[in-house]
Amino acid sequence: MNSSRRVFVIRSVATVATGAAIAGSSLVFAQAKPAMVDEKDATAASLGYVADTTKADQKKYPKHDKAQNCGNCAIFQGKAADAAGGCPLFAGKQVASKGWCSAYAKKAA
Repeated sequence: MNSSRRVFVIRSVATVATGAAIAGSSLVFAQAKPAMVDEKDATAASLGYVADTTKADQKKYPKHDKAQNCGNCAIFQGKAADAAGGCPLFAGKQVASKGWCSAYAKKAA
């Protein structure tokens, strides 16, 4: 009876350790940074997204101001100082903080 208990305890510990290792590796993958939006992506192209606000099409978007960028947009999900951050318009992808698109909305002061 005593050795059966030891086997049970050893298997239980091994099972818990394996589960913890799998859960830990899942967290590492979950924390990986999302891919950057490609300017040629269909949604990005339809919104005129560019990774550098100075390269926005001034003829197509005459009201674009070079001071406008994703970093100071109301819907940007990163900090202004971040190089990139999330944007709900491009689910699961990041936009450049210095980028711009036609959905730009100035962040409230």
